[in-house]
Amino acid sequence: MHIGIMLEGQMGLNWPRWKAILQAAEDFGFQHVFRSDHIVNPTPPDEDSLELWVSLTYAASHTKRIEFGPMVAPVTFRHPVMTARMAAQIDDLSGGRLVLGLGAGWNEREHHDYGIPFYDMKTRFEMLHDALEITSHLFNSNAPVTYDGPHFSLHDAMLLPRPQRAGGPPILIGGRGPKKSLPLTAKYAREWNYAFSSIETFKTTNALLTDLIIQEGRAPTDVKRSVATHAVFGKNEADLKDKLQRAGVSTTTDLWTQGHTVGTASEFIEHVHQWQDAGVERLLLQWLDLDDLAGLEMIARDVLPHFHTNA
Repeated sequence: MHIGIMLEGQMGLNWPRWKAILQAAEDFGFQHVFRSDHIVNPTPPDEDSLELWVSLTYAASHTKRIEFGPMVAPVTFRHPVMTARMAAQIDDLSGGRLVLGLGAGWNEREHHDYGIPFYDMKTRFEMLHDALEITSHLFNSNAPVTYDGPHFSLHDAMLLPRPQRAGGPPILIGGRGPKKSLPLTAKYAREWNYAFSSIETFKTTNALLTDLIIQEGRAPTDVKRSVATHAVFGKNEADLKDKLQRAGVSTTTDLWTQGHTVGTASEFIEHVHQWQDAGVERLLLQWLDLDDLAGLEMIARDVLPHFHTNA
């Protein structure tokens, strides 16, 4: 299993922090760095937030090893053709290390505050379906493409230069909804991300996704399984106790049952093993303290060698 970092880009991400975290991920042996694509949180206060694709262009040109990408880019923010163009070209710039996470969008406040239309859920998922059709066609077709969707269309369009990676950067879809998110994942995605819920719910949802993938005529292994989990890592027992108190809980079990990966090194490793045994191939550790590089270094030292053969 591959282990890396997931950042909330709207929670104080600026250039000094982004540069430092990318360098730390490279140096410490993490496999990936993903970041959210938000302008602000659902509630104040507002903090620094780097624009997604500008920051990923920097990641492509200033790292050599790690994978990276949006977790996830809302279709409401940008026309899907522009997203596909940026993703393919950043993937080429990085030598094939971008994962393209796409979603319907959910944060109503940021749409309202910045004048971006926020449609009802049905419309947003129709837009996402259009975006997945358009992106898949542009990535895979060596001839001009025409597509007539209810929200986005193509008319003899072709993506040039052609993506260097066959099929373009892999599409990732997050979510667990059995009527919308999972069927779209089964049809279009090469990676599925399940975020912030219990391991038991992951197992049940993963089994449903497997059935849907088979119904689409694909092999279950065609879709990588990844999980985003809030990381609570205690440098020692006293540090862990302090973090549990700040979270308003008394035991690590209280957080683990909510889908957090938590503990000092030994318990943290055991929880990661449980994710791995459940079928998780990529684990994204949500890291909210963007200045705590020492904590990331301790995870790299004490946890990664148990899962990364080259860590």
